[in-house]
Amino acid sequence: MSVAFRNVDASPGDPIATWPHEALVIVIERGLVDDWRPVFAELRARPHGVVARSVAAYLDRADPDGATRLFRLVLDDARRQEDQADRAEAAARVRTCIARSGLTAAAFAREIGTSASRLSTYARGTVTPSAALLVRMERLAGGPG
Repeated sequence: MSVAFRNVDASPGDPIATWPHEALVIVIERGLVDDWRPVFAELRARPHGVVARSVAAYLDRADPDGATRLFRLVLDDARRQEDQADRAEAAARVRTCIARSGLTAAAFAREIGTSASRLSTYARGTVTPSAALLVRMERLAGGPG
């Protein structure tokens, strides 16, 4: 890392998750691409984690420049990818529940209190079921996926 921390109780060599907010700000404002890479990796690994929330808080009030725009792109993309993966996982759980139940999709939908067409949107991942409905599906299927 080319950036140095002053008046911050952290070192650039420490795990990024342990850095205080001020250290992240220093890296964003004064760092170079090599300094940003580990922060980007942390944002991609945990796009809703402590570091991501700290970076987002900074970006929400920072003047837009090249660095802040790049950090916003990385953070937004990481969150979008995680959301897509979560929706795909929920859809897979719905499909597993239908299969494990031994019922037709139409019968399964009736048993959980929805329509076959709505169940189809859950199974495709077009729509994400509520937590309560997913629990109901898993209960009908004999337990979690």
